[in-house]
Amino acid sequence: MKQALEEAAATGTDVQDHDHHGIKQVLHDLGIEAHNAAWSTGLTWGGAQNGNTRTITSTTDGRTIGTVALATAEDYEQVVQKAQEAFKTWRLMPAPKRGEIVRQIGNKLREYKDSLGKLVSYEMGKILQEGLGEVQEMIDICDFAVGLSRQLHGFTMHSERPAHRMYEQYHPLGVVGIISAFNFPVAVWSWNAMLAAVCGDTCIWKPSEKTPLTAVAVQHIIRDVLRENELPEGIFNLIIGDAEIGAKMAADTRVPLVSATGSTRMGKKVGEVVGARLGRALLELGGNNAIILTEHADLGIAIPGIVFGAVGTAGQRCTTTRRLIIHESIFEDVKARLLKIYPNLPIGHPLQEGTLVGPLIDQDAVQSFTKALAAVQAEGGQLLIGGEILSGAGYETGTYVKPALVEARNEYHTVQEETFAPILYLIKYSGGVENAIDTQNGVRQGLSSSIFTVNMREAEAFLSHAGSDCGIANVNIGTSGAEIGGAFGGEKETGGGRESGSDAWRVYMRRQTNTINYSTQLPLAQGIKFDV
Repeated sequence: MKQALEEAAATGTDVQDHDHHGIKQVLHDLGIEAHNAAWSTGLTWGGAQNGNTRTITSTTDGRTIGTVALATAEDYEQVVQKAQEAFKTWRLMPAPKRGEIVRQIGNKLREYKDSLGKLVSYEMGKILQEGLGEVQEMIDICDFAVGLSRQLHGFTMHSERPAHRMYEQYHPLGVVGIISAFNFPVAVWSWNAMLAAVCGDTCIWKPSEKTPLTAVAVQHIIRDVLRENELPEGIFNLIIGDAEIGAKMAADTRVPLVSATGSTRMGKKVGEVVGARLGRALLELGGNNAIILTEHADLGIAIPGIVFGAVGTAGQRCTTTRRLIIHESIFEDVKARLLKIYPNLPIGHPLQEGTLVGPLIDQDAVQSFTKALAAVQAEGGQLLIGGEILSGAGYETGTYVKPALVEARNEYHTVQEETFAPILYLIKYSGGVENAIDTQNGVRQGLSSSIFTVNMREAEAFLSHAGSDCGIANVNIGTSGAEIGGAFGGEKETGGGRESGSDAWRVYMRRQTNTINYSTQLPLAQGIKFDV
């Protein structure tokens, strides 16, 4: 720890000492210190003195934001035990009362929206409006969960036996492990944690090691609510660590549900380990999302949706538009329109007003970007624009790139893979909409999809049994920007999990069928006779 702090100080670029874009005040408001503890059980922090630390620098300007201690195996054990203990109390609180706690958390997030949104932007690199939007998403899911706390409905059904009643009910499940990714460092946690909370579960949050400080900030915010309501430790827990901590959580039989967001490669490992112990894995993994433009598309609304979907969050959304499947009759027109827009995209510091495209998260992401462009061109793809790494004043980190347009074919190996960067592949199709749908479905991922058309038959075909095979299918809107009211998730290598709205809450509970005999007889089902 001492060495990490000395190294950070030696750089002379610590935002604790340089109030850059008002970040110093933001860190103060959110309780972020020069060095931050490794874990929290809601009211207590620990592990600050652990020898293993990580220095967190902003991808926007390379400045050190702070350091975090990394949790040990002993830390993890302590947190799990606290979560188990708290579950025994939390599950017995009436669901509407749990909803009241979540309501208060939502109000606290409203108070800190500007500061937290700014930290999300600065630590992760998304533009400020997206950072603020992510916090708003947290607020929205709190509101949703409050209403849900009075609607955890079971079912009733008629028994075949006289004087019997049958029904189903849902009970709290237990400790829920949440592994979140860097690109939505706080919102995805809230999708899981707020629903799990009203369902009566306790949570352990392992944030991405690339963006842990926003998680520390959230834990400080909800701590006030826990104190004000005299709640026990262990309801909302945080543990900061490397892949080893995530592996422990996946293998832990005391954690009946692990919700993991990230790459398909990571999800397969988590799913295999959780499945081996017959636990539940809620997986939100890679996407290779496509927009179909038929010859009947309204390009006036399609083009803005395409551009935001392709370059928003610098292409680092799981719902980013990666493939644009265009009817041959409008292909050249669409290409020309995009080539007119792309040179004028404002690329720069995400906290600078007017910026639309911020940096990639780190140098590994930049390398993936450049390697993918080299590979697709080697396969025969044509780079139309973009692909450069920006340098000079304001771009010293080497993480700012120019979004790329590539004319390609769907069968290229590179196009079949998800590159978490702003690359949009332009793919031409001919014939009817069924050909475009086949192309869209012709990848291993199945998260988000979209079609732009004013032709009702094309739209309905896209949404039919033979249409999009994705978990999200939109008409005349892009692939990004899902609302919290609907269940979020996808099929195939996207993992099959569902978070957020609709009836996604059911995965956080255990289902029970009950039969009550209020007669003086004991009739058996199916008319079986058994005399003793």
